[in-house]
Amino acid sequence: MLTIAEAGKRLATGAVTSVALTKQALARARDPDGEGARTYTVLFDEAALAEAEASDRLRAVGVVSSPLAGIPISIKDLLDVRNRVTTAGAPFMSDMPPAKRDAAIVSRLRAAGAVIVGRTNMPEFASSSLGLNRGYGTPRNPWDRKTGRVPGGSSSGAGISVVDGMAVAAIGSDTGGSIRIPSALVGIVGFKPTQRRVPLDGCFPLSNSLDSLGPLGASVGCCALVDAILAGEPPEIPDPLPVERLTFAIPRKTYLFDELDAAVSQSFERALSVLSAAGARIVDVDLPGFTVEKVGFTQRPSFVPAEVFAVHRALLADRRSRYDPRILANIAAGASLTAADYLDMVAVRRAVITEIGNALEGIDGILAPTVPTVAPTIASVDGNDASYHKANGFLARNTAPFNMLDGCGLSIPCHEPGAAPVGLMLAGMTGSDHRILAAGLSVEMVLARALQ
Repeated sequence: MLTIAEAGKRLATGAVTSVALTKQALARARDPDGEGARTYTVLFDEAALAEAEASDRLRAVGVVSSPLAGIPISIKDLLDVRNRVTTAGAPFMSDMPPAKRDAAIVSRLRAAGAVIVGRTNMPEFASSSLGLNRGYGTPRNPWDRKTGRVPGGSSSGAGISVVDGMAVAAIGSDTGGSIRIPSALVGIVGFKPTQRRVPLDGCFPLSNSLDSLGPLGASVGCCALVDAILAGEPPEIPDPLPVERLTFAIPRKTYLFDELDAAVSQSFERALSVLSAAGARIVDVDLPGFTVEKVGFTQRPSFVPAEVFAVHRALLADRRSRYDPRILANIAAGASLTAADYLDMVAVRRAVITEIGNALEGIDGILAPTVPTVAPTIASVDGNDASYHKANGFLARNTAPFNMLDGCGLSIPCHEPGAAPVGLMLAGMTGSDHRILAAGLSVEMVLARALQ
């Protein structure tokens, strides 16, 4: 994997061209022995090479629009691209009208000089944390690929595109963990921003209240750069916050720490020890409002079924039989929710954001395992509906609360080299994005030194 900074240095010195980087990414995506056919739903070969050639010509005369100039980027299949159909992970949507314009963040990426390689695979309509797709196929996790493990979802192809060098960075969406989950399971960094910072225009919705768009990359710095561009901010990496000045909260009494896989628990506790030894202040915090009923969404009436059903009502009228039955079950659950249920959820959400925000006053971020288990095998979760739904909810258990809290969060690898990938989640309340990213840079550096 290349970081954006490393690729940028090579471009600046002439050691490589954007055309060469793009050809390499496309070759890996087209390799019949690789995962490209299941990682991308469509590749923009001709357009990507034209963008790369234009970037090289501009660089030759001293025009470099941003640190992303000439860098191959993948985008999730739910983002509109002008004159192309957005299938949102559902092949049966291929006969829909093409988009009239690029999604807002695609326009921002183009303006920054990024090369859009293609659109990455995802579960139908982003409705799964496992990453399975019966129509386009399921890309296998790079860890233990021979066995065949889930990539994590719903930004499943996004994570694989980065790890396998089919893109330098990727854009995903996150409604309950769909950036952070695959990042944790494949061993890269992912960032979910506060929702309002990044426009959702031109993004096929799952939940208008919870959807966020953000980056996956090889480092926190990669995510910080891409996030800034998506948010319309100057493309800069923040200065790292000295780790010895940081205070992190561990909510051990919450369900985030129930039933942790042994590998996850060991990697997490080791990461805490390393951060503590480096000078970070780590405190246990009591969050009585942090309950499944208030901040979980897979075990209670939630925004997702209500809002996704509203989106799909018209499509279901004549395409119901073409949906993946498991995805259809999630969508159809919203039909029984009433307006009163929805208003209750809005009120609960507003109150718990205030309650937990007050309890975390003076805290730089919450630390917890991103996902409570390492990547399960595809066979173990795809065999029957009961195992599928249980695993689907379990993988999103730790990440989903921070969507309900309108927060932001990083997943940073914290496993030893060669071990099963494990993510350390560093999460913050709404609007604390820059501080979380700045703290994440220091956390990443400390962990990298200790785990090498």
